[in-house]
Amino acid sequence: MDITQNLEKKKTDRAKKMMLWFGIVSLLMAFAGWTSAYIVSSSRKDWLANFDLPSAFLYSTIVIVISSITYILAKKAIKEGRSRQCTLLLLTTLALGVIFIFLQFYGFSQMVDQGYYFTGPTSNITTSYIFIIAVAHIAHVIAGLVSLSVVLINQWRHKYSADNMLGLELGATFWHFLDLLWVYLILFFYFFN
Repeated sequence: MDITQNLEKKKTDRAKKMMLWFGIVSLLMAFAGWTSAYIVSSSRKDWLANFDLPSAFLYSTIVIVISSITYILAKKAIKEGRSRQCTLLLLTTLALGVIFIFLQFYGFSQMVDQGYYFTGPTSNITTSYIFIIAVAHIAHVIAGLVSLSVVLINQWRHKYSADNMLGLELGATFWHFLDLLWVYLILFFYFFN
């Protein structure tokens, strides 16, 4: 690769990273708005003061944190030339992402079992916010799973190496953001109750 191509590749890579960060900042602002609305609404008379989060949310938090660790290990494996191990770790991350979503829906069913619905006469503003924020996060985790699937396909095609990891790095950055966002949300719900 000559110098001109190398410079052009660096510019393109930098532009892709900037686009990802603009997207992440936009998502942060959206979730900041929802959590701010949650705080403002907590002064309402019908607010649940002592709502216990579903236990499935705790388990899903553990799962998504572990999935970030497997993604980190996948990056490390490709840097060290262990392509097969990278693929296995990416598949593990994908499976953990799917488990996270199932646990989230199980958490919703636990809320319904307690008599809290998203809408209707038995709904409550507190739990409605939790449903909305968690579903918005799930939608982004699905986007993360799509991104991870693209990374896996590229990995199977041997497109990544220690010198060419941009797609893997971008996917990992988005995944870690989703992980940290959920950890923030669960702590927010837990402590701001």
